[in-house]
Amino acid sequence: MSRLRVIAGLAGASMCIAIPAVADEPDSCTTVRLAEPGWNDLAFTTGVAEVLLQGLGYQTQSTLLGLDVIYQGLKNKDLDVFMGYWDPAMVTYYEAYKADGSVETVQQNLTGAKYTFAVPQYVHDAGIRDIADLAAHADKFERKMYGIEPGSNQLMFDIVNDPAFKLDGWEVVESSEQGMLAQVEKAVRNQQWIVFQGWAPHPMNTDFKIAYLTGGDAYYGPDFGAATVHTQVRQGYLEECPNVAQLLGNVTFELDFENQGMGYLIRDNLSGIDAARKALRENPHYLDAWLSGVKARDGAEGLGAVRASLGL
Repeated sequence: MSRLRVIAGLAGASMCIAIPAVADEPDSCTTVRLAEPGWNDLAFTTGVAEVLLQGLGYQTQSTLLGLDVIYQGLKNKDLDVFMGYWDPAMVTYYEAYKADGSVETVQQNLTGAKYTFAVPQYVHDAGIRDIADLAAHADKFERKMYGIEPGSNQLMFDIVNDPAFKLDGWEVVESSEQGMLAQVEKAVRNQQWIVFQGWAPHPMNTDFKIAYLTGGDAYYGPDFGAATVHTQVRQGYLEECPNVAQLLGNVTFELDFENQGMGYLIRDNLSGIDAARKALRENPHYLDAWLSGVKARDGAEGLGAVRASLGL
């Protein structure tokens, strides 16, 4: 998961109403502005949205930002769409914007996700099964836990600050998703103890033998931070750009598809857009449902336009 850079992006979402003609969309809909926090799952799903939108004739602009900055951008109408609201892990980030109505949740786009502390399997086998087990083995962990980008690790800080866990003096090491995973790879190679932020979907679940820790329910939610992921937009965007809204209201993902695409990002070093193009060419069956009721920017049939842009 990541922050604080700039790339290229997408837009709005809706699920429900019939689509007026694309001509009814104002010029403000021509460029779709999306943000993502640099997490590989969201880099990939954002890339998918960009590929679809570009195939339909829209321009895309995606910015890599911290979660707090993303929500401020949506509130201030500097951004249009965020594809990655993880519920419940991001509830604290979203609650103020939900309360004032400045950010709207469109739909759930993924089920089966999870998000909480993880350790290598050999650490779990040695008896570290719960977050409460960490304190008694502080020296083996060097009193460090590894997070991702600054601004995305608040729940780790909250747990360190919770007296019940007895983690006084522990450091939350913030870097990036790739930086964290490099530390995990090094620790696993040397059979060292490490605790880090884990989640699914992500190829880490197959690249390493890892186990998720219990005990974080009050912060991450039950069942190892079992989560759903949702599409969100700035207030009023659905009505302003109904064709884009229809598209993103249609787009939902599956864990296997995301793991595949994220593998192209991580192992093949492809960009989010290139990983999305490769995954869609290999799984074109998703396009029929995703482009149902969607028009190209010039008014042509959307499915044909996107298939042509992918060389299908």
